[in-house]
Amino acid sequence: MTALGFLYPGHSAEDDYPRMEQMLGSDIRLQVVHTDIGEDAHRVDALLEMGSTARLAAGVEELRLTGAEAVVWACTSGSFVFGWEGAHDQVRALAKVAGLPASSTSFAFAHAVREVGAARVAIAATYPEDVAAHFSAFLKAAGIEVVAMRGSGIITAAEVGTWGRDEVLALARAGDHPDADAVLLPDTALHTAAHIQDLEATLGKPILTANQATVWEALRLASRRVNAPTLGTLFTREPLIQAPRE
Repeated sequence: MTALGFLYPGHSAEDDYPRMEQMLGSDIRLQVVHTDIGEDAHRVDALLEMGSTARLAAGVEELRLTGAEAVVWACTSGSFVFGWEGAHDQVRALAKVAGLPASSTSFAFAHAVREVGAARVAIAATYPEDVAAHFSAFLKAAGIEVVAMRGSGIITAAEVGTWGRDEVLALARAGDHPDADAVLLPDTALHTAAHIQDLEATLGKPILTANQATVWEALRLASRRVNAPTLGTLFTREPLIQAPRE
């Protein structure tokens, strides 16, 4: 069995993780430990505090007890707001405290974009425009061309967590661009695991969502690859283990 650990801020769309565990259909276990979200606000100062080393370290001991082989900070905004270098520092500090390979959802997106072979991407974000701009800058620092960016002005993760299939599809359509090879939905508070196939069928291109990419990144850290078509194009590359279709 491969146990993967996730530090997830607060409570919004954490039920995506047991859903994805079932969709992977193998000997992989996704262990979620909740961190203190502090102030629930998609605002730079609040996000910097939410992603602080002290808040992440507080959840690490519980996560270690699960037997996790790798840990991912399952928060996009609470990592990219630190900038390219600052996000690296955040992950290095997490790896040191946990004694495990570590990453974050922001780096998951950077690696996943390359995995699906996308040269140009569009961002369909729930965040306010100024926060979404930090994600765009992060991707550009990773060498990824951002051809379109749309923010939705949603302030709290709690509100994002109430969105269902129709809102997620509308967000993706609104953020898509003809020149984009893939569309990125960067909020881990957004329920997307059940909708990825619908999204890709509707837009006709790879869709990368925060919780999906986070799980893929943890698998990458653990040197595991799983073919799980229900989780989209990202999970159909050179499989070593075949997950059953639903």
